[in-house]
Amino acid sequence: MEERPAPDPEKLLEFWMEWERGDTTPGRAMANLKTGGMRELLEQIVRDRRELIGQ
Repeated sequence: MEERPAPDPEKLLEFWMEWERGDTTPGRAMANLKTGGMRELLEQIVRDRRELIGQ
């Protein structure tokens, strides 16, 4: 399986803002967030937070 590059938070925010401005449909925004690595970014944030608070 080919490894994806790390998620780019700036790009993910750009996808989100396109949706908020109405420049893209909700379905397209979700697809962009998914392929852009939103899940991976959120998973990493949760792992980091758990490590920080000792869970």
